[in-house]
This record gives sequence, C-alpha cells and structure tokens, in this order.
Amino acid sequence: MNQNKIKIIAVLLLLCISAAWLARYEIQESCQNLSGQMADKMKQNTDEPQNLYAQSAVLMDADSGRVLFGKEEEAIRPMASTTKIMTCIIALEHMTDNEIVTASAYAASQPKVHLGVREGQQFYLRDILFSLMLESHNDSAVMVAEEIAGSVEAFVKMMNEKAEELGLTKTHFVTPNGLDGEDEGGVHATTAMELAKIMKYCIMDSPEKEMFLDITGTKEYHFRDLKGTSSYTCTNHNAFLTMMDGAISGKTGFTADAGYCYVGALRRDERTFIVALLACGWPNHKGYKWSDTKKLMEYGLSNYEYRNVWQELPKQEIVVKDSGNDQNIYQKNSVAEVEIQQKPEVLKVLLRTDENVEISVQMEKALSAPVEKGQKVGEVRYILDKNIIGKYDVLIRSGLKKRTFFWCLKRCMERFFCYTRWNTFFVDLR
Repeated sequence: MNQNKIKIIAVLLLLCISAAWLARYEIQESCQNLSGQMADKMKQNTDEPQNLYAQSAVLMDADSGRVLFGKEEEAIRPMASTTKIMTCIIALEHMTDNEIVTASAYAASQPKVHLGVREGQQFYLRDILFSLMLESHNDSAVMVAEEIAGSVEAFVKMMNEKAEELGLTKTHFVTPNGLDGEDEGGVHATTAMELAKIMKYCIMDSPEKEMFLDITGTKEYHFRDLKGTSSYTCTNHNAFLTMMDGAISGKTGFTADAGYCYVGALRRDERTFIVALLACGWPNHKGYKWSDTKKLMEYGLSNYEYRNVWQELPKQEIVVKDSGNDQNIYQKNSVAEVEIQQKPEVLKVLLRTDENVEISVQMEKALSAPVEKGQKVGEVRYILDKNIIGKYDVLIRSGLKKRTFFWCLKRCMERFFCYTRWNTFFVDLR
C-alpha cells in the first residue's frame, strides 16, 4: 500500500469519527431540548394564571370552599348585579308555592335594565325570579324584596343577616338589585372571595340549591302576568353557559362604579369550580370577564384532581397508671388500646399535583385509671395549607378500672379459691 492510499484511508477514518461524534452531540442536544420542553410544559400547567383583566379574582373549590387561586381576593369592591344571587336564594328559601307578587309604584320606577312592570300588575313570584336572574331586571328585584320582607329595607336586612350567617365579614348589602348605594353600614360591596362563598352556598349548601340551578341554567323562559294581558320572554345573559362543557350557573353585573363583574360555576366529573370576578374592565371591554373565567376554569381543570389522602395509622396504645389488669394482677400499670371514631377509610381532597396533606396525631401519652370505653384521648388531623380539612377523635377501645385494695383482694380470691360468690361480697363492700 503506497503512501497516498494510507493518507486517503486516514482522512476517511477521521471523517467517520467526526460524523459519529457530531451525531451523538445532536442526539444529546435534541434530548435535552425535548426534556426542557416537557419540563416547561409541566411548569406551564402548574403555574398560576397570569395577566388577568379583573382587579379581584378567585377560583374556588365549591365542595370545600378552599380558594385555589386568588388575586386581591379580599379587596372590598362593588359587585353590581351579581348581588342578585343572594336576592334569589333568599326568595327561594322563604317563598311559598304559587305565591303572587304585586308591583308597587317604587318597583315600577326602577331604571333599566327592567322588565317594565306597571303599578298594580300581578305575577307569580316564581316567574319573576327568572326575570331577576336571566335578564337581571331591577324592577323584579324590588318586587321580590317587597313581597318577601314587606319592604326593600327589611329585605336588605335579611340579606345582611344571611351574609353574617355565612361568615362573611366584608360584605354589605344596600340594595337587592346591586345598584350602587350607601347607608349607615357602608357602601354596597363585597370581595371576590366572599362573592364566591355566596355562590357556593347557592349551588352546594342551600336547601333550595336545585331550584337555584334550574333557574340560572335556563336558556329562555316565557311567562304572562296573572290577567294574561301581557307576555314576556327572558333570555339568559350568562354566555359562559355555552362556552365550556359543564358550566352550570352564573350571574353577570355592571355599574359605573363596579365595572363588569361575574360569578359562575362549572361542574365536570366530580369537581365543581367557582369563579368570581370584580372590576373586570369597563366599556368597551365586556368580553374580559369571559376571557378571565375561561382561563381560571381551565387552570382548575388542568391542575386539580381528587386524591384519597386517608392513611391507616399504626396500632396505638396508651399506658394507664394504677389500672387493673385481669391477665396480670401483679402488674401495676396496664396498656389501653385506642381506635379512631368514625374513620372514613376514604378521604378525598381536591389537590394540585405538587400538593400534599399533612397528618398530625395528637394523643395523650399516659392516663390514670379509671378510663371509660369511648373516652376521648386524642385527635387525628388532616391539614392542608395550615387549614384542618379532616378531624377525627381517638377513643379508648375498652375501659380499665382503678387498681384498688378491694380490686386486688377480689382478684386474689378468684385466683386462689375460684369461687364466684366473692364477686357479690366485694361489690357489696364497695
């Protein structure tokens, strides 16, 4: 083989080695890029929503009431016609079947948006609730208030009492229709978090939740006054009902002070989410509330799933000092077994992929006899975000008597004489 051929072969080998190293580098780089893209995608899925239009926003788990996302969620702001969810639920809880409402002069004078009732005109109260919730008619709100409580002022008092009952400390109602107002108690306002809590009550906790969902989920409703001289058609203005699968309820609102507001709910599989928005733009930005609602609902659906967090605890025992032990009468102290009261075995919690529940066992280390069966000696707590989501008592499984002179003497007699008549004798001595 001459010198030229050797050089050619060497060059070819060098090219092959270089190509192999280049290919390996490209594969490694591709894998790193793919891994980075997957990590970015996972991070994107768990990152909280950004760039919301609303000045205040909340995403809530409707089952537990836990806030999954909040933006200035405790800032007090006017809430416009989202007020009417409270007006509606109070009416549903106090009205009677086929109750009739009569329009007063004050109701007929309410500004648009209104049904356009005339003083003295009569309707079934149930029909007026569809007008209230689908079209957000202000005269209908006043008619409801006057029929249920006798006056607007008395009805507003009922609204504030209900807010207090629900534990709402930053909500104050002045009007039943959400028009901006102020009285000695303050301005008509709430927070995004407390507005979401009102919706939770309406769709999850109220005894009239099914009727509330039926009304707010209706697309169109037709009715007439009692004389049959006037007919009305109400179309639902909650466009979110057709924007996402599972949307079940909601209420829009707008005033000059409040801006665009919205509260709505979505149920998919076993999960129910609530979104509340305050000050979500002013004209001409009517669509901002739908953009924010979809973003928050999609975040909830993508990141939160129910997990069973119940854990069977190891066998627990407590030393009971000066207790009688039938198995060993010479033993001064005994051990009592404990059990968890009403253990559920399944405790489902809506959790994000990176969230975990802390389990805390708080139990007495030692007791003094006597102890009774069912006596509470501790507590098992399930904690999420420093909030207790599950609490279960730890109880004594079987009681233990105090080790006394008569108890010891009785056991000795039973042991050495095997004579049951001693039982009655020593019971009488006590």
